[in-house]
Amino acid sequence: MDHGKIIVSSDRFQLTLLRLCHQIFENHLDTEDLCIVGIQERGVLLAERLRDNLIQMTGKQSFKYGMLDITFYRDDFRRRDTPIKASSTHIDFLVENKNVILVDDVLYTGRTVHAAMAALQDFGRPRKIEMLCMVDRRFNRHFPIKADYFGIAVDAVDEAYVSVEWQQKQGVDQVLLFSGKE
Repeated sequence: MDHGKIIVSSDRFQLTLLRLCHQIFENHLDTEDLCIVGIQERGVLLAERLRDNLIQMTGKQSFKYGMLDITFYRDDFRRRDTPIKASSTHIDFLVENKNVILVDDVLYTGRTVHAAMAALQDFGRPRKIEMLCMVDRRFNRHFPIKADYFGIAVDAVDEAYVSVEWQQKQGVDQVLLFSGKE
């Protein structure tokens, strides 16, 4: 795989996070009924940053925050050659009649979000579920799922790969596009 082209630099990355936070506040003025749930593993990194920025903007955490593992809800769970490692779920609240924002780094086929919505049902029946992602790969859906909030839309061929890199993991916040050609 090639080295990748930077499509969102570190500076723009920070601005995008702030824009996403403002959009959340714009649509959820009353955050008492709001739940932000990061999808393990990479969605949690984005959800944590959103949570931290939202708290910094308001001075308090008036919304619920959790992490959701979808391993056993995936439609390819039994189709893999090697066992997949499950992450932990940390949701200590019910989503019954709440507004839930599911968070993942890249929205691609929609299969992860589909599994997350199924897993979320174990915690109650939400009033509304919205999807937030850093990268929306718009033309590659297998399910009719859309992003309500997204940082950047990327139109790329199926062989391409989009990677969100994080300061705490890779040492820099950025989004890379790999062509998929050797």
